[in-house]
Amino acid sequence: MKKALIALLIASSIMTAQAQSLNQIIKKADKVLNSSTQNNGNTGKTNGSGLLGANLSNTEIVNGLKEALNVGTKNASAKLNKTNGFFSNQLIKILLPQEVKNIESTLRSFGFNSLCDQLIMSLNRAAEDASGKAIPIFVNAITSMSITDGLNILRGGNNAATEFLKRTTTAALTSAFRPVIESSLGKVNATTYWNEVFKTYNKLPIAKKKVNTDLTGYVTERALNGLFITVAEEEANIRKNPAAQVTGLLQKVFGGK
Repeated sequence: MKKALIALLIASSIMTAQAQSLNQIIKKADKVLNSSTQNNGNTGKTNGSGLLGANLSNTEIVNGLKEALNVGTKNASAKLNKTNGFFSNQLIKILLPQEVKNIESTLRSFGFNSLCDQLIMSLNRAAEDASGKAIPIFVNAITSMSITDGLNILRGGNNAATEFLKRTTTAALTSAFRPVIESSLGKVNATTYWNEVFKTYNKLPIAKKKVNTDLTGYVTERALNGLFITVAEEEANIRKNPAAQVTGLLQKVFGGK
């Protein structure tokens, strides 16, 4: 690259300024190249590309992203950790497992609609109850975010931060959610309804075999899925909506898009 730039400048100078010495031309080429190198080197410290985080240091960018994630995860948790947070949201509402859909249809056909409805509501109540436990785990992951993580998130898609949280928190969230879900299922009588549903089903003349479904594991997985969907919605909102950029740092980082 350096040789090509020097050759180009030499050729240009020969045509336009014959009196200029070769040493002067080489010095000029070196100056241009050094200036370019310095500018490229600055990209490790600032982002002046006109994109998100333009003219901010990497530290400011990462701090802004951490702030965005803190806001987004707290908003998502607050939306879900309340009555009907899951149950009234058709996008994340927890229904009965696919494995027992035929059983549900059979029970409803025999007039057990209320029993099935109570079970579905209790599954959602358990997820709503557990959603408040996510914040400390999210905060730990956010605090540990590196500069590389931050820059990748900044330049990623509308759910890049959510994908980062999925990678870094799913295992911990599953471990934390499962006992809470199990306790919540008992608290809202979900286990009782579950057992009653299958006790009722097993008495029907068409019942052939029992269904062995891990209810706690199923609700835990669906609760985490709903949580991350809601976090992704919050992230997209912060990226696109100036009204959601509730602090000066968020406005600095995301206002350039």
